[in-house]
Amino acid sequence: MRHRKHNHQLGVKTAHRTSMLANLSCSLIENGRIKTTLARARALRPTIEKIITLAKKAHLAQDSAKKIHYRRLAISRLRSKSATKKLFDELVEQFSKREGGYTRIYKLALPRLGDASEMALIEFVEEPASKKKKKKAKKSSSKPDKEKTETEPAASEPEGKEAESSETNESESSESEATADQETESSDTTEQSGEEETDTNETDSAEEDAVAEVADEDQVPHEEPSTDSEEDSKESK
Repeated sequence: MRHRKHNHQLGVKTAHRTSMLANLSCSLIENGRIKTTLARARALRPTIEKIITLAKKAHLAQDSAKKIHYRRLAISRLRSKSATKKLFDELVEQFSKREGGYTRIYKLALPRLGDASEMALIEFVEEPASKKKKKKAKKSSSKPDKEKTETEPAASEPEGKEAESSETNESESSESEATADQETESSDTTEQSGEEETDTNETDSAEEDAVAEVADEDQVPHEEPSTDSEEDSKESK
């Protein structure tokens, strides 16, 4: 009986299946991503992740004998020394901070031509592991929530009225300020015009006085010196 035997059969015998998974694992290690059927990708995931766990144990081990032991176990499963060397020497560092979930599977939309089997991509996860923050659930009864929802609209109504009254007061004050500014501007303009008129009148009167003085000087006759009378008076003396 096959009770509790949940391994992937893939429609082939055991020897064929182990060889196929070993070849798929080597291709994934060498290329980082491969395209295969969805059933084979799902069967490959636990196999390659167990081999990556062996590489992590060898990387953390301090005893050289244990490192060699884990490396030999990986070679027996992968059946390729070059793929094992790349995994244990190069790729193990990117999985050192992850606790599982080393691979990712993408389902492809188009099936395979011929048998229309579902296709998928399987690749290594290269992003560092991020710690998810646990959200603390707040336990609260439903009655206080209902009371809050009922009181919120009642409290919002007077706030809206106060806001409207404040807006009207602000508009009235702004209008009164605008009218006062206009009155002050008009008074300033009238004062400036009055000052200009007085200045023009003063300048006109000053010009008229100057013209009158010039005219008076022209009307006064110039007395010529009497040279003859002075000479006669000198001779008589």
